[in-house]
Amino acid sequence: MLKGKSFVETLMRENSFKGLFGARKDEDAYEDEDIITAGEGSPSARSSKKWVRELSSLANVVAARCARILLLSVEELQHQFDDEISESAKVPPKYARNLVEYCCFRALAVATRAMDYLSDKDFRRLTFEMMLAWETPGAADKPIIKVDTERAVGREAFVRLGPAIAGVADPVTVVCQFDALTAASGGRLQFSVYDKYLGELDKIIKTMKSQSSSAHLSKFQMVKAETVIELEGTVTTQPVLQHVGVSTWPGRLTLTDHALYFESLGVVSYDKAKKFDLVGNFRQVVKPELTGPWGARLFDKAISCKSTATPEPFIFEFPEFTGHARRDYWLAIVRELICAHQFLRKYQLEEVGSAEALSRSVLGIVRLKATREAIHGLPTKPESLLTFLTCEEIPGGDLIMEAVARTLQTGEIVSNGKGRSYAKSAAATIANLGGSNSKKQPVVEDPVLAVGEFLIGEFNPVEKAVMQSRDSSKRVELAQSTIDGVKVDGIEMNMAVLKELIMPLNSVLEWIKALQSWNEPFKTAAFLIICSYVLLKDLLGYVLPASLLCLAGFMLWFRQGQDSNTGEVRVTSPASQSTVEQLLALQQGLTELKDLLQAGNIFLLKLRAILFSTLPQATDRVVVVLVIFAFCLAILPWKLMVILLFWEAFTRQTRFRQESTERIFRRVREWWYSVPVVPVRLLKVEEDKKKI
Repeated sequence: MLKGKSFVETLMRENSFKGLFGARKDEDAYEDEDIITAGEGSPSARSSKKWVRELSSLANVVAARCARILLLSVEELQHQFDDEISESAKVPPKYARNLVEYCCFRALAVATRAMDYLSDKDFRRLTFEMMLAWETPGAADKPIIKVDTERAVGREAFVRLGPAIAGVADPVTVVCQFDALTAASGGRLQFSVYDKYLGELDKIIKTMKSQSSSAHLSKFQMVKAETVIELEGTVTTQPVLQHVGVSTWPGRLTLTDHALYFESLGVVSYDKAKKFDLVGNFRQVVKPELTGPWGARLFDKAISCKSTATPEPFIFEFPEFTGHARRDYWLAIVRELICAHQFLRKYQLEEVGSAEALSRSVLGIVRLKATREAIHGLPTKPESLLTFLTCEEIPGGDLIMEAVARTLQTGEIVSNGKGRSYAKSAAATIANLGGSNSKKQPVVEDPVLAVGEFLIGEFNPVEKAVMQSRDSSKRVELAQSTIDGVKVDGIEMNMAVLKELIMPLNSVLEWIKALQSWNEPFKTAAFLIICSYVLLKDLLGYVLPASLLCLAGFMLWFRQGQDSNTGEVRVTSPASQSTVEQLLALQQGLTELKDLLQAGNIFLLKLRAILFSTLPQATDRVVVVLVIFAFCLAILPWKLMVILLFWEAFTRQTRFRQESTERIFRRVREWWYSVPVVPVRLLKVEEDKKKI
């Protein structure tokens, strides 16, 4: 395998794959059409071409090309697979697919070390055929008659091999990446879309490199190796506007992996750039914002950037005739970088791990932009294609970030007791593709098993965390679908549903009121005696555990009859109302709400009057009551106090206490009505309007 290392160096010097994929007329080359048209049933053809009998036709073609990349024969590659891979990965049902994985992972680890590998169309075709071969790896699978541009790749193949192609996909977002690329093709990835996607990736990374070396960036006071990710506002058809009070300023917006810069357009040139820092722990908040002329909130096409480092939020508008796709794109990528720096601070990554995490975030933004160009529109959920923003929002995302952090901190993945280095880092990917000023990563020194973080027939910790998160997401989506199904329109209908749901609580309250009324003296007396006994014997601490056990037992018992009763709520629809009746009901509801707010304000103002002795007689009475109550609490045991209050509440409706209770409550109401409120003064705030 020392040949492999020299071969990589040759590729990097020549910066071309033509010698690898294009020289198909050599006598040792495997002709696609010859191999495929030879068919499964030609033993002589199999023998002459040295086929692996466990593999299908296309899988043999791919294995031969992988062997050529590694400067090995197919037999040597198969022998290394048999020697190095565990026995569990070589059982007959898994042998063919795992062998294809082994060949593909090793070949990709070598091929992606060349400069600008994404620009080579033969490389794109090979990686696409790798996925096709992964779908039909075994000899018993349906043979491939002809491989052309109309063939399509399924989700499982792209999810498994896509992240192994450096820069093409990320293990965290690969499923959403595939769904975005195949939204218009019925869940199958066509080569035309795949080829265009890879071409856009290559083009965008080269554009990032040219933007990072632009002359206008020298006045930004950037940190070392700061990478320009996005630049907008230089074209008149896609302006960027900053809103400051009632003023609006056009300008140029630059996003790097460390900050957001805005230069307002002056008379001759751009003014000094304003900086919104993304690195420091300044509690950055970026959210959608409504803007309009003279401070009006009309158009949903802007973002608001707030932090403790800026006294006023930065508001940037991205005008367009229809929709708000530009705003959604910028909102997603800025939030992604904020989440990436939060990730760095949380796990305290060192220099190498920090550069790798930022490069991973930058590649996610590049993939989002390439997907937008490939499918001619922004995906429905652009944040789902960004690694760290996705981890912040999906169930189990914290576990994924922990797995990623452990990988970046240790720099290796342990499998079968052997440490295996990365085959390709995100920082090295950007460096090789010419899109970053960061230091180039060293070539992996393991020439024997260069499959890196992708394990043959197994899943690494990050992939396992992602799979668990997908399962949780499916359950959340299923639960969310049930929520969407029970949402009803109209205040009357929602009130009817609420009344039906709180009916058990109303039943409990009615039962307590019945006990207080002493309509059934035996039940009320028994209830009081039992509660008093629990309080006197200090058994209150056992009541809550016993209640929880009874509730758990009731739930288990109720589950046995779930077939007959699923907990469905049946609500009688209220009578339909005309538009006028609905408006009148709304007006009545607003009036009742206003009256309720007024009553609450009056109650608080009277308490304030008592506190500040607006009426000394009322304050004196309250002071006397508080002193008496304080002495009772200090002298009497708390159990006795609780029992006395309990008996007072349940005996006030008895014949010998009813008259005195009514008299006491009447005097309290009269006293409360006699308490005045403190005055309220309304101040008019004069706001200085900013002149344009």
